[in-house]
Amino acid sequence: MTLSEKDIPVQQHDDAPGPSAHVRIVLVDDHAIVRHGLRSVLEREDDLEVVGEAATAAEALAVVERTEPHIVLLDLKLSTGDNTEGLQLCGQLTEQHPDLGVLVLTTFLDGGLVVDAIRRGARGYVVKDVDTTELVRSIRAVARRESSFDSRSAAAMVQSMNASAQEPSLTERELNVLRQLAHGLSNRDIGARLFISETTVKFHVRNIMRKLGAATRAEAVYEASKSGLI
Repeated sequence: MTLSEKDIPVQQHDDAPGPSAHVRIVLVDDHAIVRHGLRSVLEREDDLEVVGEAATAAEALAVVERTEPHIVLLDLKLSTGDNTEGLQLCGQLTEQHPDLGVLVLTTFLDGGLVVDAIRRGARGYVVKDVDTTELVRSIRAVARRESSFDSRSAAAMVQSMNASAQEPSLTERELNVLRQLAHGLSNRDIGARLFISETTVKFHVRNIMRKLGAATRAEAVYEASKSGLI
């Protein structure tokens, strides 16, 4: 799937949650005890609000339609017979609600699944044993329309990709920014590491996406890995 950069802008949309607004979250997991635990953890944060829960794909589609969340925290396994039913749901949700941020939260650590989730519109991927601080950071990043991965998911994704395309022409600075993107860092964190402004990082990210023919930051990492750039 190849998308143009204009299809999914990097900058925050007008209807994205502002700095003081609550991030509205729907939890999708087939285990009630997991949803209860996530709700308890997330609602300790002043800026996070769980507005709905679902155990099945059908329930999730209905709850999202009714509650209009900013984020869906999505498990990939929603039934005993299919380990990746959540992938299909991810595609449905992002197709029906283009402004929705889907963050996969699952037990499956597989680079192919990470890539497939990205292809279906997910903005992030973290494993369930991630610590609370990292999970909250990822939710806030996705709410800002950034991509977010825990370190193991990012590594699994990179390792699963083979260099198969001609190497695009990226500057040394763009390559440095790209390497930080592969670790799931925000623009602010990349700027701090490379000693450049957040605005400059955004400029480089947009150029990277354009040169790689990527529509999202995560897809840029994927395309770069295929090309052997990282």
